[in-house]
Order: sequence, then C-alpha cells, then structure tokens
Amino acid sequence: MNQAITLKPIAVELPREVRLSLWRAALAAYQTAYAPYSRFRVGAAVLDEKDRIHAGCNVENAAYPQGVCAEAGALSAMVLAGGHSVRAVLVLGQGERWVTPCGGCRQKIREFAQSDIPILLADESGLRASLTLEALLPYSFGPEHLELPLS
Repeated sequence: MNQAITLKPIAVELPREVRLSLWRAALAAYQTAYAPYSRFRVGAAVLDEKDRIHAGCNVENAAYPQGVCAEAGALSAMVLAGGHSVRAVLVLGQGERWVTPCGGCRQKIREFAQSDIPILLADESGLRASLTLEALLPYSFGPEHLELPLS
C-alpha cells in the first residue's frame, strides 16, 4: 500500500553504493533491536559529513516512555564518533505503511541536518521511498534560529 504524499525532489542524490551501505547498516541494527513490548523493531543509519555511517536500533523499556528510538541511537553513535552533521538518514521497519521518524526524532535529526537532506524509508527487502526532511518537518526550528554554531 502506498501512502499519498507529495515527494519533493531530493537536493542531494546519493550514489547507489551509499544507499546500499546505509540500508545494510540499518538492517543489521534492525535485527538487533530490543522490542519485547511492541514487537515493532526499527533500525536507522545516518551518513555524517565525513561519509561515515552510524547505526542505531530501538530499545524499549518496561517503564514507558523510557525507550530509545533507532534514529536517536544512530545520532548518538555519530556524535560519539566525532560527527557533527547529517547528510542522509535511512529508517528501516516493517509494515504496509512507510516507517518514518517520529516527531521527536525528526527534530533530533534537524539539530544536525539541513532541511533538504534525503530521508530514505526502507524495509527488509529494500528502499521504499525517499523524501526530504523538509517534507517530514516543514518550517522547522533549528540551531540557526538561536544563532548558535553547529560546532
């Protein structure tokens, strides 16, 4: 089932090999996700400014809402490795509908990314859709609103 959404052109076209590397990293993370309550596993991978890929998986907790989203885990891994900005994100999950970042993760991604970066949506069989962060989080609030450097 395809969702009705207008896909804006992606300003940054990623080479096929980069998309495949992001998908593989997110798939590996997805397979290790800890989701005993929802049984809804998610894996994510982010591409940083040095072309390094960082992955994360969702980790649930009996004390809701103390769990961690896959995208937040991938961003934390990026920061730990010294990354400062995101060039692309791939989110991988199962179901008929696209698995997109939640609202909180959209804002977390925005902290490290410009609004025109590609957000790739995938499942275990491959890429399903590609859209921009702007399409997911229009008129977003970012670090530049506070006149702080992204460091």
